Amino acid sequence: MLRALWNGAISFGLVHVPVSLYPATSETGIDFDWLDKRSMDPVGYKRVNKRTGKEIERENIVKGVKQAGGEYVVLSDDEIKAAFPRTTQTIDIEAFVKAEEIDFVYLERPYYVEPAAKSTKVYTLLREAMQKAGVIGIARVVLHNKEHLAALIPTGQALMLNTLRWASEIRPPDALKFEPDGGPVELKAAEVKMARQLIDDMTRPFQPEHYADTFSDAILKLVDQRVQAGQTETVQALEADDAVAAKGTNVVDLSALLQQSLRQRKDPAKPAAPAKAAPKALRGPSRPAAAAKKKMIAKAKPSAKATKTTKATAKQRA
Repeated sequence: MLRALWNGAISFGLVHVPVSLYPATSETGIDFDWLDKRSMDPVGYKRVNKRTGKEIERENIVKGVKQAGGEYVVLSDDEIKAAFPRTTQTIDIEAFVKAEEIDFVYLERPYYVEPAAKSTKVYTLLREAMQKAGVIGIARVVLHNKEHLAALIPTGQALMLNTLRWASEIRPPDALKFEPDGGPVELKAAEVKMARQLIDDMTRPFQPEHYADTFSDAILKLVDQRVQAGQTETVQALEADDAVAAKGTNVVDLSALLQQSLRQRKDPAKPAAPAKAAPKALRGPSRPAAAAKKKMIAKAKPSAKATKTTKATAKQRA
């Protein structure tokens, strides 16, 4: 089931169309985990002080904006939230433009726009009117505490919202060279004609289902071959162990204790490694119980003075 990530309304003029936004894409591909090749332990991400190399706690981290002179302006979370664009629940259409006027470089992320139950008629009216006019809407919308420029696009029975990159986010190509220093490249008419013939021969309708992620397919095939050959490594999830330790639980990793015991049995000459303190449930008697036991043993065992007297009597009899 898809979950709506935003609820609000499309606004154009005085018309409001209650809608919900749903993600139109899903992330695919291979998710590689980092491992230490020496021990096969997971390698995680830590917050580390770059000067000292020491890990620091989240509460000691602040946000700073670096200035030209190297100084930083430090802002609190409350100050940052106050400076965010006003949280709105509307997709404010500011203009309608021809679709071909939007360069592909500006396209960012698509979303489905679903009408609320009572707004299907006005939703359909907006979609049909835009399709007949051959236009898309340019709007502003606030998602995840960030203002976005967006394109509202009629497609089939749906309206889609595609967030756009701001013009300031597109790097100018001025520093790159696309032609030699001597001037424009001169092309022969025959070369242009043959290139055009090749392009015409390769031109066909776009069918996205004909294209697949062949890299992921190749990696999954390789992984399957390794699994079938038994070429896998065992990795202990340290995150789970840390979570257990953080709760102060008395659960003992019996597998680790048994493995350590077996190693000691195989190599009795090797000194035993200091074991971690066992939980209360697996330790020996408590201090009061141990003291009582010691007292009972002391009563049952003859004292040093009594033993000396007994030895002297036996000597006299001899």
